Amino acid sequence: MPLPTMATLSEEEQMIVAQVRRFVEKEVIPIASDLDHRDEYPHELVRKMKEMGLFGVAVPPEYGGLGLSLVTYAAIVEELSRGWMSLGGIINGSVIVSWMISQFGTEDQKTRFLPHIASGEIHCGICMTEPNAGSDLQSIQTIARRHDGFYVLNGTKMFVSNGIYGHLFAVLVKTDPEAEPPYRGMSALLVEKKSTPGLTVGGQIQKLGYKGIDTTIFYFEDARVPEANLLGGKEGQGWLHIMSGIEVGRINVAARAVGVATAALEDAIRYAKQRVTFGRPIAEHQAIQLKLADMATKVEAARLLTRAAAAKKDSGERADLWGGMAKLFASEVAQEVALEALRIHGGIGYTKDMRVERYYRDTPLMLIGEGTNEIQRLVIARNILRMFGE
Repeated sequence: MPLPTMATLSEEEQMIVAQVRRFVEKEVIPIASDLDHRDEYPHELVRKMKEMGLFGVAVPPEYGGLGLSLVTYAAIVEELSRGWMSLGGIINGSVIVSWMISQFGTEDQKTRFLPHIASGEIHCGICMTEPNAGSDLQSIQTIARRHDGFYVLNGTKMFVSNGIYGHLFAVLVKTDPEAEPPYRGMSALLVEKKSTPGLTVGGQIQKLGYKGIDTTIFYFEDARVPEANLLGGKEGQGWLHIMSGIEVGRINVAARAVGVATAALEDAIRYAKQRVTFGRPIAEHQAIQLKLADMATKVEAARLLTRAAAAKKDSGERADLWGGMAKLFASEVAQEVALEALRIHGGIGYTKDMRVERYYRDTPLMLIGEGTNEIQRLVIARNILRMFGE
C-alpha cells in the first residue's frame, strides 16, 4: 500500500496560509467563544473571509477563483478551525459544491455558478442525510421526477449546514427509484434556494457544539428545479458526484480536527507553564509532560496524514481510503487531545471561562460528520482488502 506523495506549499500558497493565520489571531480568536456561547452566525468574519477569496479556493482561476491545491486548502481550514471550528464548516459546503461543479458540471453550470461562489456572493451546502437515511445513503426517499422542463422534488433533508444563510445546494435525489442497485438511479441537483418554489426551510437545529453555523431541515413539496440544474446534465451520476465531493469534505473535517486539536494543545501548554502547584509550574511535573508529549505527537501525525490525503486527491486519484484514514484518525485525536487539555486545566477547564470547554463540545461533530468513524473503518477495510487481493 504505497504512501501518497506529500506536496509542499509554494511560496505564494504559504503567504496565503500566513494571511489566514494572521486573520485568525487578530479577528477570530478574540471573539470566537462569545459568538459560540451566543450561537451567533459570524457575519462580519464571513465578510472578511469573502474578501480574502477563501470561498473560491477550489474554483479555477478562469472562473474567478484561487484554484488552490487541496493540500493548501487543508492548511487553510486547519488555521480557521484553530480559531473556531465552525468557520471550517461554513466554508466546507462552498468548496465541496464548487469542486463538484468544476469536475462534473456542464459549461453552463460552471459559468452560472462558479464566479458567484468564488466571490462569496453564493454560499453552498450539501443535502444528503434524511430522517431515515444517514450512513445508508442509498436508502434516501427524496424523489425527483421530470415534468415540463423541471424536476419536481418531494422529500426531506436533515442536518443541512448553511441552510439558512446559504443559497445553492447540491441535493442527492432518486431520479429512478426502481434502479438496482439503488445508487444507479441517483442524481445530484443544484437547487437555488431563493428561486425554488416548494422548498421550505425549517428552524435552526440546536446542537451540543458546532455553534454559529446554521444547521436546519429542508422540506421539498413539489419543489420545481430546472432540468438545466441536473449536475453534469446526465441522470444516474449523482452517487459518483456526491461521493467524490465527500472525499473533499472528509479532508475538510480532518483538517478541522487538526485545527481544534492544535488549539487545545497550545492552550494546554500555555496553562501548564502558568499554573503553579506544589511550588512549581505543572509543566515541570512528569505526569503533565507525558500527556503533552503524547498530545503533540498525535496532532502532528494527524496533520501529516491529512495533508497526505489531500495530496492524493490533488493527484486526481481515488482518495476514499486516504480521506477515510485521515478523517478517522484526526477526529479521534481531536477528541482525545481536547479531553486531555481539559484535564490539564483541571476544574477551571470545565467552565465557560476557558476555551477548552468549547473544543470539548466541538470535537464530537468530527467523529460523526461526513460519515461516522464506524463507516470510515468499513471504507478503509474494504479498500485494503481489495488492494491486497490484487
